[in-house]
Amino acid sequence: MNTTILFAGGAARWPIWEAPLRRALEESGIHADLTTSAAPETVDFIVYAPSGDIPADFTPFIRCRAVLSLWAGVERIASNTTLTQPLCRMVDPGLTQGMVEYVTGHVLRHHLGLDAILRSQNGRWNPVAPPLATKRPVGILGLGELGAACANTLATIGFPVMGWSRSEKTLQDVDCYHGDEGLSAVLRRAKIVVTLLPATTATENILDARRLALLQQGATIINPGRGSLIDDDALLGALNSGQVGHATLDVFRTEPLPIEHPFWSHPRVTVTPHIAADTRPETASRVIAENVRRGLAGEPLMHLVDREAGY
Repeated sequence: MNTTILFAGGAARWPIWEAPLRRALEESGIHADLTTSAAPETVDFIVYAPSGDIPADFTPFIRCRAVLSLWAGVERIASNTTLTQPLCRMVDPGLTQGMVEYVTGHVLRHHLGLDAILRSQNGRWNPVAPPLATKRPVGILGLGELGAACANTLATIGFPVMGWSRSEKTLQDVDCYHGDEGLSAVLRRAKIVVTLLPATTATENILDARRLALLQQGATIINPGRGSLIDDDALLGALNSGQVGHATLDVFRTEPLPIEHPFWSHPRVTVTPHIAADTRPETASRVIAENVRRGLAGEPLMHLVDREAGY
């Protein structure tokens, strides 16, 4: 029986992904029919992306062994009640490295005060050095694959790093907190806060007006996680009052961010167009191929989604 893999990542992605996926499958010794169209009852695996050609009803896919996401976030599909097949999110070395580079770069940018330096190229000599990293506590909200990698890198540089997660976790050289009291403790101590939580009902508006008020005056927020993590109106209020000194935002509730949105023109906001961590076809295709191999061999799949938790 042939193995059929349905690519439901969208027509625009197919030319980018086809060759790396075929190559990764071949290197894994998998002979499969990789296609963008197939009768549902013949499909063994679905490769999915949120903005792609995803089925509304997974019931006809009676032979499907797993749905394999190209993205780390699976909130747009995890709640589909017709999806009874195993769902795997993407954990890709290239995606992780991209997020580490984005977070580290912007943490260092704010820590070193590079914005002010670039604005003050006026011929005046002002030899004021920033503090060392040891004086700038960083809070990482979310200690999954991405959050843990960012926390470890920042700790290596010398930042005191606090990590927060909903359940208890342990990371070397990172002060780990969990629960409501732990979140409050991190926000009170951190001078830079990085949000890397998944989008769930429990995390929506987790940074609201009450929690933003816990931050140290002038703290920096970096959000490459999900747009729903922060209450937009509360953040604008905190920026206007100076409670938050700057917000670097890569993700938004509506994307592309509407041109009339006040984030675009706010002097204390940096908007980046959802570029913090992209899925790289070359490396991610190997993750997909390995899960296909495991599925065919009856082995445990990697990066299974907890459907109740939503990630």
